Amino acid sequence: MSIVSFLATVILIPLSSPHLVRAGLRGRDLLKPYKQLVPESLGIVPACVLIVLLFLFAPISFAQHLRTYGSTLQPQFPHNKLATYLSALLSLQTATLLGFLDDLFDIRWRYKLPIPLIASIPMLVVYFAEGGITDVVMPIPARQYFGKVVHLGPLYYLYMAMLSTFCTNSINILAGINGIEVGQAVVIAMSVVINDLLHLPLPISPNLLMYLPQWVNDWSVTALVGPTTVEQAERHLFSLYFMLPLIGASLALLFHNWYPARVFPGDTFCYFAGMAFAIVGVLAHFSKTLLLFFIPQIFNFVFSTPQLFGLVPCPRHRVPRYIHENGKLQPSYAIFEEVPPSYVSIPLKLLTFVNLVKIEKDREGNIKMATNLTLLNGLLCFFGSMSERDLALCALAVQTGCSVIAFGVRYGLAKFVYDTA
Repeated sequence: MSIVSFLATVILIPLSSPHLVRAGLRGRDLLKPYKQLVPESLGIVPACVLIVLLFLFAPISFAQHLRTYGSTLQPQFPHNKLATYLSALLSLQTATLLGFLDDLFDIRWRYKLPIPLIASIPMLVVYFAEGGITDVVMPIPARQYFGKVVHLGPLYYLYMAMLSTFCTNSINILAGINGIEVGQAVVIAMSVVINDLLHLPLPISPNLLMYLPQWVNDWSVTALVGPTTVEQAERHLFSLYFMLPLIGASLALLFHNWYPARVFPGDTFCYFAGMAFAIVGVLAHFSKTLLLFFIPQIFNFVFSTPQLFGLVPCPRHRVPRYIHENGKLQPSYAIFEEVPPSYVSIPLKLLTFVNLVKIEKDREGNIKMATNLTLLNGLLCFFGSMSERDLALCALAVQTGCSVIAFGVRYGLAKFVYDTA
């Protein structure tokens, strides 16, 4: 499915671009010297390709049950798994539709925040109908206060709804340069796939095992992380059903969106990809591991909080500045119209010591300008000015490095705070 999704998306994007331009979905690249308009909202293409492929794959994924039970033994058919699969598709479809509406009508931030909550309702309803687990295993140091297992009940559903909101909007916030939205989604999806493969035996022919190393033979018998139950294996297979075609479709979009971008993904891609991650995190029951793969997005959100909540002036566009003389990018600035209070100025001054923020002061020593609080501007402050292509590569290298750290935390450090890794 990954290959099919890549080929279909890479072909359909150039065919769809003129139609979206005629519909008024086009915009100017703010970080280019030329004024040529670029087609927007092309995230709708990989989203539609993925949804169609998953619909076509549904009979294949349940083919064994269809052959075994047919129409005479329907009570034995795994209706709960089919309901889970279809609810995931409905949530993904809803997120795509709402994301495309956002591209069409440019919905304000205060109104677009609840959109992922609406899209997650089908998934959460089926999770509840199946009697989904709402218990949380506590870390060993906290068990003397809370016990080994804490029943969250409705709070767990609130957590899952907020996870959908975070996954969607965190990709949307970390944006502004060619390839960054799609690139980060590709890295996260690949990390999820690797995590899934660690929990599944390697499907390989016994005739080939004699020619392969012993660790491959061991992997063909049991998962690399140790024995897993049938239910755990099915959950990670479910995750692969969504992530593999997502990688193919996203790579095709990245091919067209990489510097210099010929198309823009739009909010449609952010909603669709974010919801796909939330779906596998919730329904495959590894939401905590999923959040580890979002370390740069979590940092970017926390780093941006003063601007998002109005403590620091927040311009409409916080993308880096393009310098016409050398074609490189520099951090963009937010201008203070009034002297910032101490609870704002002191943290900004502290951030200057780690080279994540640059500030400019007036004659009285008060902060009059500070760089916009985003990960991209922070990287430019830390490493200095660079081209847009190099900044995208730097950000994706950070994303990849954080995924490596996430695996170290999940399968290395976790065993010190839980009974098992």
